[in-house]
Amino acid sequence: MFIFQDPAPTRFDLRFSIAGIPVRVHPLFWVIALLFASGSSSLTSILTWTVAIFVSILVHELGHAFAMRRYGQNSHIILHLAGGLTVPESVSWGSGYASIALTANQQIIISLAGPFSGFLLAILVLVVSAALGGTIVPQFVLGFIPFPLVYLPIGGGFLNSLFIALLWVNIFWGIVNLMPVFPLDGGHVMRYTLTKRDPWNGLRTSLLVSTVVGVLVAVAGLVLLRSVYMALLFGMLAFQSFQAMQGSAGRF
Repeated sequence: MFIFQDPAPTRFDLRFSIAGIPVRVHPLFWVIALLFASGSSSLTSILTWTVAIFVSILVHELGHAFAMRRYGQNSHIILHLAGGLTVPESVSWGSGYASIALTANQQIIISLAGPFSGFLLAILVLVVSAALGGTIVPQFVLGFIPFPLVYLPIGGGFLNSLFIALLWVNIFWGIVNLMPVFPLDGGHVMRYTLTKRDPWNGLRTSLLVSTVVGVLVAVAGLVLLRSVYMALLFGMLAFQSFQAMQGSAGRF
């Protein structure tokens, strides 16, 4: 997810690499992961939700990173307080460095690669659950939206809790991340699509849509889901889009 700023490195960062892609985990990432998991009723649930959040966000960012690599753009991943960030790296060009120019269609594919990597992980969880003899039961969100839950005959509470957490994080937040609100991935897709069709007014139109949808999602999150976090998040993103739209008014 392309969101917020690259946090400064600390001596407590966890660093590793996957398939040649450097990954840095800022210590505050664990704070937000534990906050999300804190609503669980047991230590096992808190642990499984923390693991699910870490794995899911990492897979999401790897989707972006592998898509960038497909178009010749190297990158590194940062997991931090706001979630995750995939940062493109500059390449040597003459006596300095430059960024690789990507087309609008390539940027759209890169943006979609993150949430769809999460969807693929959710499908893998369902396939493994079925192979282990698990029962897949639809739970209805808001009374009418089916959402799959799994119940495994083996593995005890830990594995069952982990699979359910992975499904929730990758399906629910994957759909949320596709909302046309900047700087979520859906917002990037909308921005590149509109600017490709209308280079002069596409950016301003995307900011207007981002503002309106952000407000609507914030209200729906508070009223329907009773989620203060979602209301605050989308309210803040809507305000940021509104400010950017106001700031761009003189340039159009």
